[in-house]
Amino acid sequence: MNRLRVENLTRRFDGLVAIDNVSFAVSAKGITAIIGPNGAGKTTLFNMISGFLLPAEGRIFFEEEEVTGLAPERIAVRGLVRTFQLVRLFQNLTVLENVKVGRHARTRSGLIAALTRPAWARKEEAETERRARELIGFVGLGDQADIQASVLPHGQQRLLEIARALAADPKVLLLDEPAAGLNHEETEQLSRIIRQIEAQGTTVLLIEHDMKLVMNTADRLVVLNFGRKIAEGTPAEVKANPDVIEAYLGSTEMLHA
Repeated sequence: MNRLRVENLTRRFDGLVAIDNVSFAVSAKGITAIIGPNGAGKTTLFNMISGFLLPAEGRIFFEEEEVTGLAPERIAVRGLVRTFQLVRLFQNLTVLENVKVGRHARTRSGLIAALTRPAWARKEEAETERRARELIGFVGLGDQADIQASVLPHGQQRLLEIARALAADPKVLLLDEPAAGLNHEETEQLSRIIRQIEAQGTTVLLIEHDMKLVMNTADRLVVLNFGRKIAEGTPAEVKANPDVIEAYLGSTEMLHA
């Protein structure tokens, strides 16, 4: 079963074709990575899938329902949630408060409920806190729940952003370069967390430049170059593909990952 499918996506910027007729499907099970040299169009593709950019052509299906052109918040409520290449936390809120904000899409409390605090709202608030603390522990930040997010080092901010995204109970989690700026130990921890997320039933689609992380974590790869899909398959198949080798020519990162 495919959880996500894109058909013939195309996007242009001032006449420049950033994504050119790209199609692929993401299985409900497993981890899929979109890779490619700088400027290949990976983030543009993510922005279209998550509703932040409209495709010039093509269609996007989530659980076989078309979501092309839907606003990002409507796509997120359906269960397709993303992180960003640059960390976007509420820096003045605590770790716990950041994750509780991420839970907002799955709660029904509004202003009146916040003021009157009926029993159902108090129960919902308690469940939000329980789930937030559970996720903070899941990403290894359990002893830092009450620390302001701005105090965390970059690697831990990355993990916090993932915890916040998970708070929305996504069916598909889009990770945009989650290993950017991480050291070797942090990258290995991230790989384990991504695997655990998938094992718990969430489909993972990621963009990543760290080829070692990709080869050790992803089950399937989609390769872009100059906006076009040039290969798709298992890590072993992609690594041996002549078009991929040519696209990465001059870089030992792919060949020795």
